[in-house]
Amino acid sequence: MAQDQDNFRDSIGTINEEGKRAWVFPKKPSGKFYTYRKYVSYVLLIFLFAAPFVKINGNQFLMFNVLERRFNIFGFPFWPQDFHLFVISMIIGVIFIALFTVAFGRIFCGWMCPQTIFMEMVFRRIEYWIDGDRGAQIKLDRQPWNAEKIKKRALKWTLFFIISFLIANVFLAYLIGSDKLIAYITDGPLLHLSTMISLLIFTAVFFWVFAWFREQVCIIACPYGRMQGVLLDNKSIIVAYDHKRGEADNGRKKWRKNEDREALGHGDCIDCFQCVNVCPTGIDIRNGTQLECVNCTACIDECDTIMEKVNLPKGLIRYASEDEITKKEKFKFSPRLKGYSAVLLILIGVLVGMLFLRNDLEANILRLPGQLYEHKEGDIISNVYTYKLINKTTAVVPDVNFRLLSHKGIVKLVRTKNFTVPAQDLAEGTLFIEIDNAAVKSDKEKVKVGVYSGDKLIETTLCAFMAPRSYK
Repeated sequence: MAQDQDNFRDSIGTINEEGKRAWVFPKKPSGKFYTYRKYVSYVLLIFLFAAPFVKINGNQFLMFNVLERRFNIFGFPFWPQDFHLFVISMIIGVIFIALFTVAFGRIFCGWMCPQTIFMEMVFRRIEYWIDGDRGAQIKLDRQPWNAEKIKKRALKWTLFFIISFLIANVFLAYLIGSDKLIAYITDGPLLHLSTMISLLIFTAVFFWVFAWFREQVCIIACPYGRMQGVLLDNKSIIVAYDHKRGEADNGRKKWRKNEDREALGHGDCIDCFQCVNVCPTGIDIRNGTQLECVNCTACIDECDTIMEKVNLPKGLIRYASEDEITKKEKFKFSPRLKGYSAVLLILIGVLVGMLFLRNDLEANILRLPGQLYEHKEGDIISNVYTYKLINKTTAVVPDVNFRLLSHKGIVKLVRTKNFTVPAQDLAEGTLFIEIDNAAVKSDKEKVKVGVYSGDKLIETTLCAFMAPRSYK
């Protein structure tokens, strides 16, 4: 592409020459891919709204409680002690998206991103219902603030605010847990004013994003668009304009009936601008791969409709790679994709293995800081410890007691004998480990302690034991 044809890359479609917001009024999309996108969006919307309220073995299906550092992913609870598992899960997610991007471009943005789904399948469709299609929206925007405009704007913004408030509640359910959210709603907002204020702030943010900022989230704020530029190559399958077919030797040309375009050297693009009008980010796909393109396929559907009307083959805009258009090369599983796939499979294997090895109850027994051993009657060496037991399940662990497994000795709990660990909670306290001096072989060694529920061993842990140097 010539240098002067690359001027479009110096600016974005949502900012005009004066640096002010250029509002995008996309035409209402229709067609095969748009129908598929609606089905995918409905499924994902149901999933998004249901996930915080679905429970598996008593655990919320998805929860990201940052304040309490508790996370649930697909029903698996992750505590601060499981942070390494959470990190691996997030890395797997990033590599999966990277793999998908290398293979299919920014398809995640157009088909699965919550921002796109809410914007295009919820808020934009409400806008089409109230304001009308592209032409009607432009006319309404230009007309003075009369009764009709005020009525439509009030209705649209009211509905936007209600949906934004609903989204904020669901978002809060992901953060604090659905049970706590329902309890707050039942109690009433006056008893939880700080939560209500936070909820209204989130509502205002969502309203601002979907009523005003809109597609600029994808163009300006989202880092994924920048990452796309690094990951894409000529073999990536993207929403692409077939410039070889569309431009031919003499470029595109308006449609004229009974004209022999091939003989005149013009391509199949009839320069109708419908692919531009229907684009939700306001770009011209015919300029090539662009950061603003979210692979929503609206231009594919619109172009196919136009091609049908003028009796030309469909697919002028389609899912294709640059190599397929220029070199007629079909998609191949490249070494790059094989590398990403190998890393992804290895990480998934590591995560699955760690999940199987992960215990439902985690025990930590640590020597009390600043305390030495105590030499008791009968040549007994005693060390004092603090213990913390974390129950990661939704079932209470009853009748918990400790037993020494590696040495001849006993474990004494302070103030209690046996105790209970509540569901999804922790129990902590103090204990003494007493060992016969004859069993101690060094002044500092590891001892193994078993955690029992009744007579059932449920966990083991190691802790340091100090003894006099003379007992080495």
